[in-house]
Amino acid sequence: QLQLVESGGDLVQAGGSLRLSCLGSGKNLDNYNVGWFRQAPGKEREGVSCVTNYHDSTYYDDSVAGRFTISRDNASNSVFLQMSSLKPEDTAVYYCAATGWYGTSCLRDSEYVYWGQGTQVTVSS
Repeated sequence: QLQLVESGGDLVQAGGSLRLSCLGSGKNLDNYNVGWFRQAPGKEREGVSCVTNYHDSTYYDDSVAGRFTISRDNASNSVFLQMSSLKPEDTAVYYCAATGWYGTSCLRDSEYVYWGQGTQVTVSS
């Protein structure tokens, strides 16, 4: 059974940076497609970024493209989300998720089986 634990969320000023970590245990995370999702109060969960298990292809939602970078570190069984130029609208609980296979888009939360507990990111203006 794959388990995921996120960390790195914090309170940061607009324009600042944060690095979120998703640590996998129980299985090798490099065998999975891994996505980062976020949910703001009163809003639906949305896909932010994902990295596939095929050539480590990466995808980004338009709202974060150019500001966020997803990466893997197989040695630590982790996936990271480097967030820069943060905006107040980036405030949300961020979740990492993993799945062995997806159908149409790795940014769709319905494609994912394993989920972490989330980490809070708050960006002040």
